[in-house]
Amino acid sequence: MGEDGHSGGCQCGRVRFHVDGPLGRASICHCRMCQKAFGSFFGPLVSAPNDRFSWTRGEPAWFQSSNKVRRGFCNHCGTPLAYDWGGPALELAIGALDDPESVPPTIQVGLEHRMSWFSRLADLPTRPPEEQAKVDRFQADIVSFQHPDHDT
Repeated sequence: MGEDGHSGGCQCGRVRFHVDGPLGRASICHCRMCQKAFGSFFGPLVSAPNDRFSWTRGEPAWFQSSNKVRRGFCNHCGTPLAYDWGGPALELAIGALDDPESVPPTIQVGLEHRMSWFSRLADLPTRPPEEQAKVDRFQADIVSFQHPDHDT
């Protein structure tokens, strides 16, 4: 979508959002709260100005993760969606965007909790061809029940 806007939502499609125009700074946060909130090594977030942001289907449930921040998620499928610090912009989960490839992170924050092995992830080996062939056969008939990456 780019400069015209960005849409996204949760896995089940009960919560959808839209941002008119461009997004702000994209980051990955290594803090422990983001690790727990995303169930991952980091939290990928992008800034969406409040005056150009709207929930277009449903609304997230909120968890007050600290005295200053609340985190939005779908209370049906559990998808992390937002980080709200009460400022002029909401931070959205990059992976919840319909086109997350269009929002590459430009900064890392919360480095005090970054996993010691994080910088070596890209160097990990991949599956050997014979193992990948087995995985490909298994995945060939998987039917996704996730909401598609566009508004419906």
